[in-house]
Amino acid sequence: MSELPARRLLLVHAHPDDESINNGATMAKYAAEGAHVALVTCTLGEEGEVIPPELAHLAPDREGGLGAHRIGELAAAMKELGVTDHRFLGGPGRFHDSGMMGVEQNHRADAFWNTDVDEAAAYLVEVIRSVRPQVLVTYDPDGGYGHPDHIQAHRVAMRAAELAAESGYRRDLGDPHSVAKIYWNRVPRPVAEAAFAELRTANTDFPGIAAIDDVPGVVDEPDITAEIDGTAFAAAKAAAMRAHETQIAVQGPYFALSNDLGQPIFTTEYYQLAAGVPGVPAGQREHDLFEGVGK
Repeated sequence: MSELPARRLLLVHAHPDDESINNGATMAKYAAEGAHVALVTCTLGEEGEVIPPELAHLAPDREGGLGAHRIGELAAAMKELGVTDHRFLGGPGRFHDSGMMGVEQNHRADAFWNTDVDEAAAYLVEVIRSVRPQVLVTYDPDGGYGHPDHIQAHRVAMRAAELAAESGYRRDLGDPHSVAKIYWNRVPRPVAEAAFAELRTANTDFPGIAAIDDVPGVVDEPDITAEIDGTAFAAAKAAAMRAHETQIAVQGPYFALSNDLGQPIFTTEYYQLAAGVPGVPAGQREHDLFEGVGK
Protein backbone atom coordinates (compact mmCIF):
# COMPACT_ATOMS: atom_id res chain seq x y z
CA MET A 1 0.00 0.00 0.00
CA SER A 2 1.34 3.43 -0.96
CA GLU A 3 1.93 5.86 1.87
CA LEU A 4 -1.18 7.84 2.81
CA PRO A 5 -1.28 11.49 3.86
CA ALA A 6 -1.14 12.02 7.62
CA ARG A 7 -4.71 13.31 7.84
CA ARG A 8 -7.58 11.77 5.90
CA LEU A 9 -11.17 13.03 5.82
CA LEU A 10 -14.12 11.24 4.19
CA LEU A 11 -17.46 12.91 3.58
CA VAL A 12 -20.62 11.02 2.59
CA HIS A 13 -23.40 13.00 0.90
CA ALA A 14 -26.66 12.21 -0.84
CA HIS A 15 -26.56 14.39 -3.98
CA PRO A 16 -24.17 16.70 -5.82
CA ASP A 17 -24.37 20.17 -4.15
CA ASP A 18 -24.99 18.86 -0.60
CA GLU A 19 -21.26 18.78 0.06
CA SER A 20 -20.66 22.39 -1.00
CA ILE A 21 -23.61 23.75 1.00
CA ASN A 22 -22.80 21.83 4.18
CA ASN A 23 -19.03 21.41 4.17
CA GLY A 24 -17.53 23.50 1.38
CA ALA A 25 -15.37 25.65 3.66
CA THR A 26 -14.22 22.66 5.72
CA MET A 27 -13.28 20.71 2.61
CA ALA A 28 -11.36 23.63 1.11
CA LYS A 29 -9.53 24.28 4.38
CA TYR A 30 -8.32 20.73 4.87
CA ALA A 31 -7.46 20.28 1.20
CA ALA A 32 -5.36 23.47 1.33
CA GLU A 33 -3.60 22.15 4.44
CA GLY A 34 -2.57 18.97 2.65
CA ALA A 35 -5.09 16.54 4.14
CA HIS A 36 -6.57 13.87 1.88
CA VAL A 37 -10.19 14.93 1.42
CA ALA A 38 -12.42 12.29 -0.15
CA LEU A 39 -16.08 12.75 -1.10
CA VAL A 40 -18.55 9.96 -1.77
CA THR A 41 -21.84 11.07 -3.32
CA CYS A 42 -24.61 8.48 -3.19
CA THR A 43 -26.77 9.52 -6.17
CA LEU A 44 -26.57 11.78 -9.21
CA GLY A 45 -29.48 13.93 -8.02
CA GLU A 46 -31.55 13.04 -11.07
CA GLU A 47 -34.82 14.17 -9.48
CA GLY A 48 -33.71 17.71 -8.68
CA GLU A 49 -35.49 20.78 -10.00
CA VAL A 50 -33.66 23.05 -12.43
CA ILE A 51 -33.18 26.78 -11.82
CA PRO A 52 -31.75 28.29 -15.07
CA PRO A 53 -34.41 28.47 -17.82
CA GLU A 54 -31.82 27.59 -20.47
CA LEU A 55 -31.21 24.26 -18.71
CA ALA A 56 -34.86 23.48 -17.94
CA HIS A 57 -34.89 20.73 -20.58
CA LEU A 58 -32.70 18.61 -18.26
CA ALA A 59 -35.52 18.21 -15.73
CA PRO A 60 -36.80 14.65 -15.18
CA ASP A 61 -40.30 15.62 -16.37
CA ARG A 62 -38.89 16.94 -19.66
CA GLU A 63 -35.99 15.57 -21.75
CA GLY A 64 -34.04 14.39 -18.70
CA GLY A 65 -30.29 14.12 -18.41
CA LEU A 66 -29.98 16.11 -15.21
CA GLY A 67 -27.96 13.42 -13.43
CA ALA A 68 -25.28 13.31 -16.13
CA HIS A 69 -25.12 17.11 -16.14
CA ARG A 70 -24.68 17.21 -12.38
CA ILE A 71 -21.60 14.98 -12.65
CA GLY A 72 -19.95 17.88 -14.42
CA GLU A 73 -21.23 20.38 -11.89
CA LEU A 74 -19.77 18.34 -9.06
CA ALA A 75 -16.40 18.10 -10.79
CA ALA A 76 -16.37 21.87 -11.26
CA ALA A 77 -17.30 22.43 -7.61
CA MET A 78 -14.54 20.11 -6.39
CA LYS A 79 -12.01 22.00 -8.51
CA GLU A 80 -13.02 25.19 -6.69
CA LEU A 81 -12.48 23.46 -3.32
CA GLY A 82 -9.20 21.82 -4.30
CA VAL A 83 -10.61 18.31 -3.81
CA THR A 84 -9.36 15.71 -6.26
CA ASP A 85 -10.86 12.53 -4.77
CA HIS A 86 -14.58 12.50 -5.42
CA ARG A 87 -16.56 9.38 -6.23
CA PHE A 88 -20.12 8.13 -6.63
CA LEU A 89 -21.19 5.25 -4.41
CA GLY A 90 -20.81 2.09 -6.45
CA GLY A 91 -20.07 4.18 -9.56
CA PRO A 92 -22.12 6.93 -11.24
CA GLY A 93 -25.80 6.07 -11.45
CA ARG A 94 -25.79 2.85 -9.45
CA PHE A 95 -28.25 4.35 -6.97
CA HIS A 96 -31.00 6.66 -8.21
CA ASP A 97 -32.20 9.85 -6.55
CA SER A 98 -35.31 8.96 -4.52
CA GLY A 99 -37.04 12.35 -4.70
CA MET A 100 -38.63 13.99 -1.69
CA MET A 101 -40.26 11.92 1.03
CA GLY A 102 -43.60 10.40 0.05
CA VAL A 103 -43.30 10.64 -3.73
CA GLU A 104 -43.59 7.80 -6.23
CA GLN A 105 -39.85 7.83 -6.90
CA ASN A 106 -39.21 6.51 -3.37
CA HIS A 107 -40.46 3.12 -4.56
CA ARG A 108 -38.39 2.70 -7.72
CA ALA A 109 -36.36 -0.50 -7.68
CA ASP A 110 -33.11 1.44 -8.09
CA ALA A 111 -33.98 4.28 -5.68
CA PHE A 112 -31.32 4.81 -3.04
CA TRP A 113 -34.04 4.93 -0.37
CA ASN A 114 -35.28 1.52 -1.53
CA THR A 115 -31.83 -0.11 -1.38
CA ASP A 116 -30.73 -2.60 1.27
CA VAL A 117 -28.43 -0.71 3.64
CA ASP A 118 -25.82 -3.47 3.84
CA GLU A 119 -25.74 -3.80 0.05
CA ALA A 120 -25.00 -0.09 -0.36
CA ALA A 121 -22.65 -0.03 2.62
CA ALA A 122 -20.36 -2.63 1.02
CA TYR A 123 -19.39 -0.11 -1.67
CA LEU A 124 -18.51 2.42 1.01
CA VAL A 125 -16.55 -0.14 3.02
CA GLU A 126 -14.24 -0.51 0.04
CA VAL A 127 -13.67 3.25 0.00
CA ILE A 128 -13.08 3.39 3.75
CA ARG A 129 -10.55 0.57 3.64
CA SER A 130 -8.76 2.24 0.74
CA VAL A 131 -8.71 5.85 1.98
CA ARG A 132 -8.46 4.79 5.65
CA PRO A 133 -9.93 8.05 7.00
CA GLN A 134 -9.54 9.03 10.62
CA VAL A 135 -12.59 11.28 10.30
CA LEU A 136 -15.94 10.69 8.59
CA VAL A 137 -18.61 13.38 8.12
CA THR A 138 -22.24 12.68 7.24
CA TYR A 139 -25.80 13.58 8.27
CA ASP A 140 -27.70 12.93 11.48
CA PRO A 141 -30.33 10.14 11.65
CA ASP A 142 -32.99 12.49 10.19
CA GLY A 143 -30.72 13.37 7.29
CA GLY A 144 -30.71 16.97 8.47
CA TYR A 145 -34.24 17.67 7.25
CA GLY A 146 -35.95 14.38 6.48
CA HIS A 147 -35.00 13.81 2.84
CA PRO A 148 -35.01 10.04 2.19
CA ASP A 149 -31.65 10.03 0.44
CA HIS A 150 -30.06 11.99 3.28
CA ILE A 151 -31.48 9.58 5.84
CA GLN A 152 -30.22 6.65 3.78
CA ALA A 153 -26.78 8.26 3.41
CA HIS A 154 -26.60 8.49 7.20
CA ARG A 155 -27.58 4.84 7.58
CA VAL A 156 -25.15 3.65 4.94
CA ALA A 157 -22.26 5.74 6.31
CA MET A 158 -22.76 4.58 9.88
CA ARG A 159 -23.17 0.94 8.86
CA ALA A 160 -20.15 1.04 6.56
CA ALA A 161 -18.00 2.42 9.37
CA GLU A 162 -19.04 -0.57 11.50
CA LEU A 163 -18.44 -3.13 8.76
CA ALA A 164 -15.11 -1.64 7.66
CA ALA A 165 -13.72 -2.27 11.14
CA GLU A 166 -14.83 -5.90 11.30
CA SER A 167 -11.90 -8.24 10.65
CA GLY A 168 -14.19 -11.00 9.40
CA TYR A 169 -16.14 -8.88 6.91
CA ARG A 170 -15.35 -9.04 3.18
CA ARG A 171 -11.56 -9.11 3.21
CA ASP A 172 -11.79 -8.82 -0.58
CA LEU A 173 -12.69 -5.17 0.03
CA GLY A 174 -9.39 -4.44 1.80
CA ASP A 175 -7.84 -4.66 5.24
CA PRO A 176 -10.07 -3.67 8.18
CA HIS A 177 -10.00 -0.03 9.24
CA SER A 178 -11.61 1.74 12.21
CA VAL A 179 -12.71 5.35 11.71
CA ALA A 180 -11.60 7.24 14.80
CA LYS A 181 -14.24 9.99 14.73
CA ILE A 182 -17.62 10.39 13.05
CA TYR A 183 -19.31 13.78 12.87
CA TRP A 184 -22.80 14.88 11.86
CA ASN A 185 -23.44 18.18 10.09
CA ARG A 186 -25.01 20.79 12.36
CA VAL A 187 -25.88 24.51 12.57
CA PRO A 188 -26.36 26.18 15.98
CA ARG A 189 -29.78 27.79 16.22
CA PRO A 190 -28.45 31.14 17.55
CA VAL A 191 -26.01 31.36 14.63
CA ALA A 192 -28.80 30.64 12.17
CA GLU A 193 -31.08 33.19 13.83
CA ALA A 194 -28.42 35.90 13.63
CA ALA A 195 -27.62 35.12 10.00
CA PHE A 196 -31.28 35.20 8.99
CA ALA A 197 -31.75 38.51 10.83
CA GLU A 198 -28.97 39.99 8.68
CA LEU A 199 -30.50 38.50 5.55
CA ARG A 200 -33.81 40.23 6.25
CA THR A 201 -32.09 43.62 5.97
CA ALA A 202 -29.84 42.67 3.04
CA ASN A 203 -30.38 43.84 -0.52
CA THR A 204 -30.98 40.69 -2.55
CA ASP A 205 -33.18 39.79 -5.52
CA PHE A 206 -34.71 36.79 -3.78
CA PRO A 207 -38.49 37.23 -3.49
CA GLY A 208 -38.60 35.58 -0.08
CA ILE A 209 -36.56 34.16 2.76
CA ALA A 210 -36.39 30.54 3.85
CA ALA A 211 -37.44 29.48 7.34
CA ILE A 212 -34.68 28.64 9.79
CA ASP A 213 -36.06 25.13 10.15
CA ASP A 214 -35.58 24.63 6.41
CA VAL A 215 -31.83 24.69 7.07
CA PRO A 216 -30.59 21.11 7.57
CA GLY A 217 -29.23 20.19 10.97
CA VAL A 218 -30.21 23.24 13.04
CA VAL A 219 -29.91 22.31 16.72
CA ASP A 220 -29.44 23.99 20.08
CA GLU A 221 -25.96 25.11 21.12
CA PRO A 222 -25.16 22.22 23.52
CA ASP A 223 -25.30 19.71 20.66
CA ILE A 224 -22.44 21.43 18.83
CA THR A 225 -19.06 19.87 19.62
CA ALA A 226 -16.88 21.28 16.83
CA GLU A 227 -16.68 24.41 14.73
CA ILE A 228 -14.41 24.94 11.76
CA ASP A 229 -13.59 28.54 10.88
CA GLY A 230 -13.66 28.57 7.11
CA THR A 231 -13.91 32.32 6.59
CA ALA A 232 -10.62 32.30 4.67
CA PHE A 233 -12.31 29.93 2.21
CA ALA A 234 -15.61 31.81 1.86
CA ALA A 235 -14.93 32.64 -1.80
CA ALA A 236 -14.07 29.02 -2.58
CA LYS A 237 -17.26 27.78 -0.94
CA ALA A 238 -19.40 30.32 -2.80
CA ALA A 239 -17.69 29.40 -6.09
CA ALA A 240 -18.31 25.69 -5.46
CA MET A 241 -21.96 26.38 -4.75
CA ARG A 242 -22.20 28.51 -7.88
CA ALA A 243 -20.78 25.60 -9.89
CA HIS A 244 -23.96 23.67 -9.05
CA GLU A 245 -25.83 26.03 -11.34
CA THR A 246 -28.90 23.86 -11.89
CA GLN A 247 -29.57 23.74 -8.14
CA ILE A 248 -28.20 26.90 -6.50
CA ALA A 249 -28.38 30.64 -7.16
CA VAL A 250 -25.71 32.60 -5.26
CA GLN A 251 -25.95 36.31 -4.44
CA GLY A 252 -23.05 37.55 -2.35
CA PRO A 253 -23.07 35.77 1.03
CA TYR A 254 -26.54 34.33 0.36
CA PHE A 255 -28.05 31.65 -1.82
CA ALA A 256 -31.37 30.12 -2.82
CA LEU A 257 -32.44 26.72 -4.05
CA SER A 258 -35.18 26.19 -6.64
CA ASN A 259 -37.79 27.63 -4.25
CA ASP A 260 -36.08 31.04 -4.67
CA LEU A 261 -36.03 31.63 -0.91
CA GLY A 262 -32.86 33.23 0.41
CA GLN A 263 -30.58 31.53 2.92
CA PRO A 264 -27.22 32.52 4.41
CA ILE A 265 -24.00 30.83 3.31
CA PHE A 266 -22.30 29.65 6.50
CA THR A 267 -18.52 29.91 6.28
CA THR A 268 -17.96 28.70 9.82
CA GLU A 269 -19.24 25.14 9.72
CA TYR A 270 -20.43 23.18 12.73
CA TYR A 271 -20.47 19.54 13.73
CA GLN A 272 -21.58 17.12 16.40
CA LEU A 273 -19.27 14.26 17.35
CA ALA A 274 -21.38 11.13 16.98
CA ALA A 275 -18.69 8.47 17.54
CA GLY A 276 -15.16 8.59 18.85
CA VAL A 277 -13.28 10.36 21.62
CA PRO A 278 -13.42 14.19 21.84
CA GLY A 279 -10.08 15.92 21.44
CA VAL A 280 -10.89 18.62 23.99
CA PRO A 281 -12.27 18.60 27.57
CA ALA A 282 -16.01 18.25 28.11
CA GLY A 283 -17.90 21.46 27.49
CA GLN A 284 -15.36 22.83 25.00
CA ARG A 285 -15.61 22.83 21.22
CA GLU A 286 -13.03 21.34 18.93
CA HIS A 287 -11.64 23.64 16.24
CA ASP A 288 -10.03 20.82 14.29
CA LEU A 289 -11.88 17.64 13.31
CA PHE A 290 -8.62 15.74 13.74
CA GLU A 291 -8.18 17.00 17.31
CA GLY A 292 -6.86 14.14 19.44
CA VAL A 293 -6.38 11.75 16.52
CA GLY A 294 -3.15 9.82 16.86
CA LYS A 295 -2.39 11.21 20.32
